Amino acid sequence: MIQELKTGKTEQEREEADQKVRQTVEEIIADVKTRGDEAIRALSEKFDKWAPASFRLSVAEIEAVVASVSPRTVEDIKFAQTQIRNFAQKQLESLHDIEVETFPGVTLGHKNLPVDSVGCYVPGGRYPMVASAHMSVLTAKVAGVRRVAACTPPINGKLPAETITAMYLAGADEIYILGGVQAIAGMALGTETIAPVDMLVGPGNAFVAEAKRQLFGRVGIDLLAGPTETLIIADETADAEMCATDLLGQAEHGPNSPAFLLTTSRALAEAVPGEIARQLETLETADVASVAWRDYGRIILCDTVDEMVQTADEIASEHVQVLTADPQYFLDNMRNYGALFLGKETNVAYGDKVIGTNHTLPTRKAARYTGGLWVGKFIKTVTYQRCTEAASAVIGEYCSRLCAIENFAGHKAQADLRVARYGKEAAK
Repeated sequence: MIQELKTGKTEQEREEADQKVRQTVEEIIADVKTRGDEAIRALSEKFDKWAPASFRLSVAEIEAVVASVSPRTVEDIKFAQTQIRNFAQKQLESLHDIEVETFPGVTLGHKNLPVDSVGCYVPGGRYPMVASAHMSVLTAKVAGVRRVAACTPPINGKLPAETITAMYLAGADEIYILGGVQAIAGMALGTETIAPVDMLVGPGNAFVAEAKRQLFGRVGIDLLAGPTETLIIADETADAEMCATDLLGQAEHGPNSPAFLLTTSRALAEAVPGEIARQLETLETADVASVAWRDYGRIILCDTVDEMVQTADEIASEHVQVLTADPQYFLDNMRNYGALFLGKETNVAYGDKVIGTNHTLPTRKAARYTGGLWVGKFIKTVTYQRCTEAASAVIGEYCSRLCAIENFAGHKAQADLRVARYGKEAAK
């Protein structure tokens, strides 16, 4: 039996909040589409108190910022980027062009081609998301993307030095100090000073995610990522301190970040709320994490491991951390998740910052149909075909009859022309 011991906000309440976000985003996108740079400047000044002569940093400005960052921080960024680059490179190597003869005289193939230009959004605000530069810019460059434009907002009216350094080291071709929906719209639609991109990637708040959703089709997107989610699967071998620490570690992302505990241990389920309350007394980000836990935290008690697998697949969480005696069981049996963190020795923060897997992952049940950002997201798999004359005549006869079934006279004529030119009678 599955019991919910703690619930969060209902889907209806979330939908009401989403409606307000949708309307705001529609208005901003329409403004940027109409007024271009003028709108971006006004919006940036309104939301970020930021209106420089140019939102794009010059080479000299970038070099000065990078020089201001401590050597230790630069080395830490390089270490993280090495891990992410190594894994992304192995992912790229797993993609292969193919060419095969599927019927005598018929050759089919596909090629893997990188997207030409990508806009990467790197969130800022309270949390300068340095790691998002690695995950988006670096991965795009490994994929072979020719032009990468990267946007990040200022922080309290200042340049986010570490984020800019990470963008630069990751290989960004253009760096803009610009945040929010105006940055997303500027990259997608283009302005007088920002050339439009073919694809948008990167995490962000509810407004950024909604902007990507509304602009999808005009540009490609990686996925709708955010607000962040975490699910901890635990049994009697787990302890309340680790569960609470790891739940709050993701709840601090924002006041609407879901954090769920799924367990077969009633003792653990009953101990975690008290441990969370204790840790919130000293956690520096308790003002955010406490609201997220209060409004979006859930505790679900199951009788069996299989019930936990079933419930976890229904939740389809962005992050799933497995603190059980046999983590491998969940890797073998779960189907819906953004990323799995197997065992007590790892955690979501490793994936978010340094270990090498990408932290831009599907949220709000999107893990049912997509994985997260990876090299392959920046790759278009395109197909081609060739025929010999003899094969064209044979395929053409089949095609002609199939077109007739569908009443496509023009299609049928294409096939009939090849049959007439390359058929056996025509060859005599």
